[in-house]
Amino acid sequence: MTHESTAVQLASSSSNATASGGWWRDAVIYQVYVRSFADSDGDGVGDLRGVRSRLPHLARLGVDAVWLTPFYVSPQADGGYDVADYRAVDPLFGDLSDADELVRAAHALGLRVIVDVVPNHTSAQHPWFRAALAGDPAARARYLFRPGRGADGSEPPNDWESIFGGPAWTRVAAPAGEGGTSRPEAGGEWYLHLFAPEQPDLDWGHPEVAAEFASVLRFWLDLGVDGFRVDVAHGMVKAPGLPDIGRGAQATLIGTEPLPFFDQDGVHEIHRGWRRLLDSYEGDRIGVAEAWAPTSERLALYVRPDELHQAFNFRFLNCPWDPAAMRTVIDESLAATTSVGAPTTWVLSNHDVVRHVTRYGGGARGLARARAAALLMLALPGSAYLYQGEELGLPEVLDLPDESRRDPAFRRGRRHQLPEAPAEPAAELQPAGPQAGPEADGQEGLRDGCRVPIPWCGSEPPYGFGPTGSWLPQPAGWGGLTVAAQTGDPHSTLELYRAALELRRAMPGLGAPEAGTGPAAEAPYRSGMRWLPAPEGVLLFTRPGFACTLNGRPDPVELPAPGRPVLSSAPVETDGRTVRLPPDSCTWWSL
Repeated sequence: MTHESTAVQLASSSSNATASGGWWRDAVIYQVYVRSFADSDGDGVGDLRGVRSRLPHLARLGVDAVWLTPFYVSPQADGGYDVADYRAVDPLFGDLSDADELVRAAHALGLRVIVDVVPNHTSAQHPWFRAALAGDPAARARYLFRPGRGADGSEPPNDWESIFGGPAWTRVAAPAGEGGTSRPEAGGEWYLHLFAPEQPDLDWGHPEVAAEFASVLRFWLDLGVDGFRVDVAHGMVKAPGLPDIGRGAQATLIGTEPLPFFDQDGVHEIHRGWRRLLDSYEGDRIGVAEAWAPTSERLALYVRPDELHQAFNFRFLNCPWDPAAMRTVIDESLAATTSVGAPTTWVLSNHDVVRHVTRYGGGARGLARARAAALLMLALPGSAYLYQGEELGLPEVLDLPDESRRDPAFRRGRRHQLPEAPAEPAAELQPAGPQAGPEADGQEGLRDGCRVPIPWCGSEPPYGFGPTGSWLPQPAGWGGLTVAAQTGDPHSTLELYRAALELRRAMPGLGAPEAGTGPAAEAPYRSGMRWLPAPEGVLLFTRPGFACTLNGRPDPVELPAPGRPVLSSAPVETDGRTVRLPPDSCTWWSL
């Protein structure tokens, strides 16, 4: 018979994580890119009231928490990751009362709320940096100002490059008393900005910086948020002396090699202090590290028992569609996090990378692989993050006009050096219309394409996003991808996600791994996960009462049925003894 299980009806049950020492250990958390989620006032930009109006969608989806990208006062030079006031809501998104009402509404639906905190840098419009530019020595000491090299100081202090392209240093005008002129060539210092010039890096060696951010965290914890996603958690401390790197194309090294501006040991003392602060509050508040570390072992340092609770597993996100490579990343990740008693935090997409439908090849093949990858991720021990729209199977938008793009990497001439599409020979790609090709218009390395506002209903833009248009143009062909169009369709990606999250809550074998520490060799035991023999290109593992198969091959594969199929990303044929797994598919089994 053919089994198509995409809308299994099961009684709801609470998460299994409570038995493992923390809701976050196996939580599924949904990332909301606020400006692209829902617009309540018709200005074309998503806002906090819009998010609140769509919370029932997230509750029905079955997630445990929502992560909100920055909504603080900002000039929006980098999508709000350039913060001018950490304690106020930008009028573009609402006000503090909207934030308070959103948190309360989420809690009423059983959803926790995580907000972004951006501690590596401020906006150039932050009062501290404005005072620094005015020549205040105390304000300047909070940032990384340095004299230039060369006889006249006209060369940057070192060879560091910005993630967004160009030097990581900008020279400022010399204030009065430093030459008596406002011309940069008169002797002004340089300031460090690992990202855009509008995002000057803070000096975390300055005690006032640490004190200010402790106060910021308390402000939002007192408002009721359940935790923080820590932006650039690995970049807050730089190597002493700010040494040269000695080579170019430095952004390509992120997450693969040691760099003097990332993953320095000093960041861990900062995170320990934040953990103590979080633990001083009731309600299991958490910290989540955005940390690009060279190895799984280095990443695990961020989630030791006295540090942060979660750290995104970007090695998994960056893995190509290759089952052998996936298994290696899974094994190494579980071994590393188990050695420090932490769960692994899986993720497939976010607001900084090409959507995984497109990374996996685009079109029908990319969607099939994305659906399979989602089931694989949700079957693994630990927590998982979903990026808004992935539950709809949204592809990357690759044909945005230049005039609509906002990514600072576009303005500075560098594509963001993060996972791109696809990681396989171009000859294997399956075309599917004008947006399917991963090389369309050369936009695959930019970030605007994954930030296009998501479609809710209707047959044409703005698809219920708001009363009028949207800040980035939506494709004309998204009518079939809306929430309304997919709801109730047992074959849709939305119903697949809903069924998977319902099963994940209901099946005891899909709970969090056992808490505690131990040798890396104990990882399979602690996760309750066992790999079983399988043909090349196929993954097969069990957890208590549960099995998962992934066929990553381009052809069907027949093997003994591990049990009773309960959910599949594509129809599977089984007679109870054997199963024929379709290409690029994942199936869950009850044992």
